[in-house]
Amino acid sequence: MLTITTHNEQETEALGYQLASFLRYEEAPVILLEGDLAAGKTTLTKGIGKALGITRVINSPSYTIMKVYQSKTSNQYLYHFDLYRLEENNQDYDLEEYMYSEGFKVIEWPNKVPNVIPEHYLKVSITSISDHKRQIKITCHAPYCIHLEHQL
Repeated sequence: MLTITTHNEQETEALGYQLASFLRYEEAPVILLEGDLAAGKTTLTKGIGKALGITRVINSPSYTIMKVYQSKTSNQYLYHFDLYRLEENNQDYDLEEYMYSEGFKVIEWPNKVPNVIPEHYLKVSITSISDHKRQIKITCHAPYCIHLEHQL
């Protein structure tokens, strides 16, 4: 496990950028984001999107459950899930179909669908220490992120 402290939104976003820069798109990484409301999960996702070359505004898909972003410069995709509003594991959303598809998958509130989470993933837990300061714990549960702590 790797623990990093960020002191503002820009540092949290930059960490997301670094994470995505280290992970290989071809491995179709799944990133689970845990943390309270307004902890910085979407801010971290913005950095991931920037690393993939996504120029659209990335915001929380709280009401739509998922947003799909595609890079303007490549054929890279970011699937951003916000499962906060789910009451139970609802199969109507076909979430499993996306977990094994090409591209980066970022899942906010993954505890809402534990049986959909694939075997391999990177878990990022964000804790608010103050208005802008965050403690971020990164735990690798996949071959594609095993050397992460040496890269960040």
